Amino acid sequence: MVEPRVIPDWEAAHIFLEVARCGSFRAAAQKLQQSVNALRRRLDAFERELGVPLLIRHVNGVRLTAEGSKIYAAALQMEGASFDLLHARSLSDKQVEGEVRLSISEGLGTGWLLPHLAEFQRANPKLALNLICGQKRADLHRLEADLSVQLERPKEPDLKMVKLGRLHMMFFASRSYLDTHGHPTSLSEFAKHHLVMLADDERRWEDAYQKVFPEISPAGVVLLRCNVNSTHFGSVLHGLGIGILPTYVTAIGADLVPLNLFTKGIDIWLTYRADAKRIKRVQRTAEWIMQIFSPRRFPWFRDEFIHPDQFAEVYKGGPLTNRVADLQVPR
Repeated sequence: MVEPRVIPDWEAAHIFLEVARCGSFRAAAQKLQQSVNALRRRLDAFERELGVPLLIRHVNGVRLTAEGSKIYAAALQMEGASFDLLHARSLSDKQVEGEVRLSISEGLGTGWLLPHLAEFQRANPKLALNLICGQKRADLHRLEADLSVQLERPKEPDLKMVKLGRLHMMFFASRSYLDTHGHPTSLSEFAKHHLVMLADDERRWEDAYQKVFPEISPAGVVLLRCNVNSTHFGSVLHGLGIGILPTYVTAIGADLVPLNLFTKGIDIWLTYRADAKRIKRVQRTAEWIMQIFSPRRFPWFRDEFIHPDQFAEVYKGGPLTNRVADLQVPR
């Protein structure tokens, strides 16, 4: 197979076009702000590369050869294509389009990110977001996602990271559960209560339970385990037991009672490959994610713990669109 010949110097084609259009090297040199000798050298090399004479020099300037006329027509098409390229770039800067793959936990994706997505889509109608939700985060090195919102600080040294905020967790119970079983006033009283826990395949829930209740056996206390955030949230909401949930559930309308017995903070990280953020659509999505997790806008994501009873006092933003009734779940 023979490789097709290509023009190695596109800038030389542009110089040739300007010299022919201006009618002389001197006029072209003034327009391009280069020396006459520099233009002559570039055109001589261009003619040698193409293997045909393009211009005839005479006392009043230059004129095209027969071969040069054909090259001139082709160069005009090249110039038009370059204008189309710049126009497409300008449009892409104004209107981002394409797909961005975002890895995020099911709870944060459904309970917090999804209700804000309509506003993002209105501003970026041609940008498609592919949400990859689950307990296991996507592998950015294997290109499983462009961005990752995760609750574990990335350990890979070549990944970029931004701390979005802090997720604060505490025990919650429904009013119906408390009416039936009473209100625990200490962790030791949980031996008489029912717990629901979010589990995974690695059984990390057992370690988490032992850290909070080292002297209470889970037998007879943990009556429900599930591996899906929405099911876990629904089990607390429907009064099946007491469960640990992020504090923002009350901000999105969950009619649950916070129990002032235990709190835990987990940092939220935005992670991406260094080369990914240079892509305009990925950068636009990352900027939006940082906005909707901004601790300044949403006080429940601050580093310091703020009790849900104080949200109405410290939150200064507009009404949240999130509603638990719309199947929006936490974490």
